[in-house]
Amino acid sequence: MTPKEHKPSPPKKAISLLRWFCRRDLLEDVEGDLHECFDFHVKSKGAGTAKWLFILDVLLLFRPGIIRYFNIFPSLNSNSMLKTHLKISWRNLLKNKNHSLINIGGLASGMAVAMSIGLWIQDELSFNKGHENYDHIARVMQHFILPKPGGSTKWVPVPVGSELEQSFGNDFKYVVTSSHTEDHIISKDNLSFSANGNYMQPDAPEMLTLKMLKGTRTGLGELNAVMLSESLAKKLFGEENPLHKIVKIDLKHEVKVTGIYEDLPKNSEFNDVSFIATWALYVSLNKWLQDSSDSWEYSSIQTFVQLLPHAKMDIVSDKIKNLIHDRREAHKNLRIETSLHPMSKWHLYGDFEDGKNTGGQIQFVWLFGIIGVFVLLLACINFMNLSTASAESRKKEVGIRKAIGSFRSQLIHQFFSESLLVAMVAFVIAFNILIFTLPWFNEVAGKQMDIPLSSPWFWISCIGFTLLTGTIAGSYPALYLSSFQTVKALKGTFRSGKFAAVPRQILIVLQFTVSVTLIVGTIIVYRQIQHTKDRPVGYSRDGLIYLKVNTGDVHKHFEVIRNKLIASGAIREMTESNGSVANYAYGVGGLEWRGKDPDFLDNFHISEISPEYGKTVGWEIVDGRDFSREIISDQKGLVINESAAKMMGLENPVGEIVKWAGKDWTILGVVNNLIVESPYQPILPAAYRLLDWPGNIVSLKISPSQSIRDALEKIEAVFKEYAPGVPFDYKFADEQYARKFNHEVRIGKLASVFAVLAILISCLGLLGLAAFMAKKRTKEIGIRKVVGASVFKLWKLMSKEFVSLVFVSCLIALPIAFFTMKSWLQNYEYRTGVSWWIFVAAGAGALVITLLTVSYQAIKAATASPVDSLRSE
Repeated sequence: MTPKEHKPSPPKKAISLLRWFCRRDLLEDVEGDLHECFDFHVKSKGAGTAKWLFILDVLLLFRPGIIRYFNIFPSLNSNSMLKTHLKISWRNLLKNKNHSLINIGGLASGMAVAMSIGLWIQDELSFNKGHENYDHIARVMQHFILPKPGGSTKWVPVPVGSELEQSFGNDFKYVVTSSHTEDHIISKDNLSFSANGNYMQPDAPEMLTLKMLKGTRTGLGELNAVMLSESLAKKLFGEENPLHKIVKIDLKHEVKVTGIYEDLPKNSEFNDVSFIATWALYVSLNKWLQDSSDSWEYSSIQTFVQLLPHAKMDIVSDKIKNLIHDRREAHKNLRIETSLHPMSKWHLYGDFEDGKNTGGQIQFVWLFGIIGVFVLLLACINFMNLSTASAESRKKEVGIRKAIGSFRSQLIHQFFSESLLVAMVAFVIAFNILIFTLPWFNEVAGKQMDIPLSSPWFWISCIGFTLLTGTIAGSYPALYLSSFQTVKALKGTFRSGKFAAVPRQILIVLQFTVSVTLIVGTIIVYRQIQHTKDRPVGYSRDGLIYLKVNTGDVHKHFEVIRNKLIASGAIREMTESNGSVANYAYGVGGLEWRGKDPDFLDNFHISEISPEYGKTVGWEIVDGRDFSREIISDQKGLVINESAAKMMGLENPVGEIVKWAGKDWTILGVVNNLIVESPYQPILPAAYRLLDWPGNIVSLKISPSQSIRDALEKIEAVFKEYAPGVPFDYKFADEQYARKFNHEVRIGKLASVFAVLAILISCLGLLGLAAFMAKKRTKEIGIRKVVGASVFKLWKLMSKEFVSLVFVSCLIALPIAFFTMKSWLQNYEYRTGVSWWIFVAAGAGALVITLLTVSYQAIKAATASPVDSLRSE
């Protein structure tokens, strides 16, 4: 058998060379000619010579590409090329105005949202960074671990600060004991204002690195010294120099101004501190504090520390772990751990469980960061979809460019230039939107953000942000459009193929998945807020006002003021107390009652009140009776709430004796539960007792027969008569209760805005796609009309694809939204349910919006004259 003769084939090197010139598409069309050429050389010159002749033919055949390739680096003017690309891109934008408006409008909206969220995140991440020692400052905290999780608190026993200095002084530069920030009256001559302030030890200004405008940070060295914020100093002294002037705290304690510091920024933990007085003065004014100087049983003050440079936060925190536990005598079975909570984590990582940090506000930073990325991505998807949908209108342009020698890389550069130009125009529009909407955004978010126009890093970030957006938006269109085969594109035989639309369909599904998820999330946030607002508060908020007094003037004339106001018809009742309906006065433990388990750790919130408190706030007596002025023994009586009665486990608590602070107290009555602290949490056990000293809160129930304005004028006149130094700075109980929802309301508003913008951007994309589809199917629609298709059938034909895609989006989005929001609701003890109708409403809403968006183009195409669409190309 004669062996089969081997037939030489064209050299692989020559074929590989073709690929260097990005002409792979032509290789398919001339493949037959190349083989015939190679066979001719083999027959005439032999196989060895034929290979080199073939390579020469290839080089001559593709000489335009060779010339460009070997001259592109030494002679090509890149600036000129970029200018040409941008000029062509600008012409394309002007040529397709509707397409350009949709792309630019969508990108501008997405970029504006991303920039706003970026500013918000930057503000959150920079919280407390205005203090130079930010990385070394911490708050001392205690965590109740055993016998059961009891939570964590920033309040610690009074001797904690001195013990840290004595036993661990080698680790700390400063140890500062502080009161909590509370409202006081600051006055000078006839001027008086309500202002928040702290009593702190002398090292506080240095630790917080206050920016002193007058005086020095050592100004708290004297007992009766005070430092004022710039804004408070201007209120009191105007343009006068305040240094060494005398002011009064709560109309009775004279202090000397030793320093004026610049107001702290809103994103500081101490931003509302308008004055700082000395800790020594605070101790001298409060006997309870003097009595607690050696007590480790009660937690009532704050302690801040600044570590020395060599000290490590986690190591020092571990050192002081047993600080409080080892020094307590009572409840040794209760495990208490002491730790340092770094200032860098106060704002974003404030939640604890079993003594371990579990996050906090950081979850919203991640949430809005993800939302910002997705909204921007939606806008980029619009660009991708519209660019690829219009591919056929540009196939001949690509074919011609390739035929005259353009590399695929050059085409990619051209299409990227277009997307970057769109991104730059969109950025300019987005920046102006940001400037215009920033005041509103600050109001909704509760911020004081500014655009850092003078920061070079801001402009570098903007440039990088624009380039990134343009690159993401233009990546897929550039790769897709540059991949067209030259010969087929020029012959008009280019076809998208049945799977060519799949990427666009996937992107549409992704767009509406995000949009529907945001819609569901927004509805559930608002339902949670409303569900909690509708929770019975246990008292009457209508017409209930209260004001802080902090002086003995109102107490001294309490009966006269009360009787006069009732007689005038301005009020129905009036009371004084320590603590208001918005906050308890303090918390205590260690109460004893019949049948109490010795190992049980009790915790009561205490309010000290006058006998008229119940009638003023409108609580309901469930069992027993209220306090009475006529019964002297009520001074040793308690009124507890239902939650306390349940915790105590007493079937008939009225008349039972409770031992507390070395005294016997008789339970006089049980009242319904009042929501005083967080409306999202279970109601805490509370006890009320009569005042032993002047209260710092006066509450008044305005008579419903009087207008609010007239009643307030009468109340103010009487207060000015008997307590002229007390600012009439009243608060409505219903407004203060509403403030408890501020955080959730802000989250809901921001989420709703982002959801609306997401659906708007998605619909812009659908509108553009529907217009392209209608244009692409112009002849088909014309033929269908000629053969009798109705407008409804044509509308259905044009709409069904988009509706089906949005329906698929709903099927994907709803489970995601369900599990995400269910997990979010677990953060609240008192929470709403996740109802099925929310998902139906969100899905139906998305479908209706889609139909409305697409219907405009569908009906417009369906009602067009078939004569115009069929008579010419």
